[in-house]
Amino acid sequence: MPTLSTLHIANAFGILGNIVSFLVYLAPVPTFYRIWKKKSTEGFQAIPYSVALFSAMLYLYYAFLKKNSIILITINTIGCATEIAYLTMYMIYATKVSRVSTTRLLFLFNVSLLGVVIGATYFLARGRQRVTAVGWICAAFSVSVFAAPLAIIRQVIRTKSVEFMPFYLSLFLTICAVVWFFYGFLIKDYFIAAPNILGFIFGIMQMTLYVVYKDRKQQILPAAVVETKCGDHIIMELKDVDQQDNSETQPNNKRDLEIVVLDYGEQVVHGVVVLQPNHLP
Repeated sequence: MPTLSTLHIANAFGILGNIVSFLVYLAPVPTFYRIWKKKSTEGFQAIPYSVALFSAMLYLYYAFLKKNSIILITINTIGCATEIAYLTMYMIYATKVSRVSTTRLLFLFNVSLLGVVIGATYFLARGRQRVTAVGWICAAFSVSVFAAPLAIIRQVIRTKSVEFMPFYLSLFLTICAVVWFFYGFLIKDYFIAAPNILGFIFGIMQMTLYVVYKDRKQQILPAAVVETKCGDHIIMELKDVDQQDNSETQPNNKRDLEIVVLDYGEQVVHGVVVLQPNHLP
């Protein structure tokens, strides 16, 4: 049994963890405000929110199996409601392909797999064994929550742009990992403490990448909104970027590209439909 002072400190960390976790859940609000304003999900992904919802539901189940877990019940209930709201907005403004993939992901994790976990632990385990089994599962998927942004980290390294990696989300996740580690450590619940070690590491990685790439801009050809009829042709002249300095000595080092607008809805947005060279180099 922990001493009274240790229990008080643990409860203080638990309350602080609830506050910080609530801020973590609010961190994507600017992102979804941007999605709502632009009526597009752009390059944002639904994977972190899908995995976070599954983790919150698992820990809610774990908290109900344990005794005196009001701290876990409170924050994971808030987490479930918040992630559902985010995913709902994402589904409204996502492309058809993104909606289909997100629906499959939600069905796989939050319906099928969650049902298997609840059914298996309910019928195959009893008492403390059930709590331990669910604890191990929760710990494994907590790691998945912290590892989910690895897809975004890969995108940041590839594009050298942090546009789609919110800094404050990474910051609050790191603080949250530290707080919940101490809470789990003090109450001797290592299913809570252990995954947050990885959470801290992943958080530091994300913030480091932000510092490295925050002042860099992705070097891409700007895409214009073209108002033209299908089948129209636009001739443009492109020079190789790395040979701009040698334009005086090599004036003929250029290409003519033919842009053919094949189809569009109301407008051609963020990109060229077809690029066809008129003259090969």
